[in-house]
Amino acid sequence: MEVVFTGIHSIARHDLKMMGQTSILMFPIYGAAAFLGPISSRLKNYHVWIRGIIYTCCIFTVEYFSGMLLKKNQMCPWDYSKAKFNIHGLIRLDYAPLWFTAGLIFEKIISTDNT
Repeated sequence: MEVVFTGIHSIARHDLKMMGQTSILMFPIYGAAAFLGPISSRLKNYHVWIRGIIYTCCIFTVEYFSGMLLKKNQMCPWDYSKAKFNIHGLIRLDYAPLWFTAGLIFEKIISTDNT
């Protein structure tokens, strides 16, 4: 997902090669999405807005604390400090709609309920 996002985002920089990138350090962080499975099964009866907000908060929490740990060891592959709505350069609040949507997509992918 990140490779696609960074590839598409490169168009804004007039880079028509659309080269996407990530860090190998991101794989265990993205692996934390596995925890959305048990969370989504507990939230299945809640309204979509509540579920999306909870997923967004979960994703922001993992991103913030993993970024804090990586930054402490000079290994953080992202730095949002120049973005307008950043928190400590680790998360961007303007990404909330993207994480909201991603959380709901993950919910559908990992759902054991085939409805």
